[in-house]
Amino acid sequence: MDEVFKALADPSRRRLLDSLNDRTGQTLRELCAELEMSRQAVSKHLAVLEAANLVTTLRRGREKLHYLNAEPVNAIAERWINRYDQGRVHALADLKTALESATMSEEFVYTTYIRTTPERLWQALTDPAFTRRYWGATFDTDWRPGSSMTWEQSGWVSKDPEQVVVTADPYRTLSYTWHTVDKAFADQFGFSAEDFERLSTEPRSTVSFDLTPVGETVKLTVVHNGFGRESLMLAGIREGWPGILSNLKTLLETGEVLPEPTPA
Repeated sequence: MDEVFKALADPSRRRLLDSLNDRTGQTLRELCAELEMSRQAVSKHLAVLEAANLVTTLRRGREKLHYLNAEPVNAIAERWINRYDQGRVHALADLKTALESATMSEEFVYTTYIRTTPERLWQALTDPAFTRRYWGATFDTDWRPGSSMTWEQSGWVSKDPEQVVVTADPYRTLSYTWHTVDKAFADQFGFSAEDFERLSTEPRSTVSFDLTPVGETVKLTVVHNGFGRESLMLAGIREGWPGILSNLKTLLETGEVLPEPTPA
């Protein structure tokens, strides 16, 4: 965490993070123009932020896009804030997110480093014995591109033929289409009639996992996209993925999942 606090100590780097919070997925040119800083200065600051995992990058054609990464902030919250007043802090964070979300990218990007091997991480992403523990969901499929997936979670089952494996390159890349929301799902997880009506008309999204060995760790980058504007599903994704991935990281590194949060 020393790198995180060092990165946040510089006001120019905080300006870069504020810019990415307002509009994530920016190129170096866009960041330079918005902040009136030289290309060299922005590049140096971004290198520090990337080293602290506060910024993650993706290649889209010839462009390199920069995304604000919430993983280090979540780690700080798990280490200290949860010990004190989790309920109030989460309420304030939710309010802040709601106020700032209007200009956010219509995709979710998250990078974490896990002390494990690519083989072990791949197993954790695909084996029901693992996914059930850190996620509460299981997938029945042979994990071949084009194969259908049966999704089971808390008694809800989805066998939609459009729910399929998109890419499966063992130990490197995995992607599949996400579930949509039917009446059974809405009833199982307590969605209001209004939210169900909105969710049931949203397009199907896709989640991708990129696994890159880095020393004794594996860099896991999750990209979840394909959402429409003002997507209610995306709002839920942004809330849910950090907890799922923190649970995954903890399970692989300690053999145990995170304890359930204490009610406020």
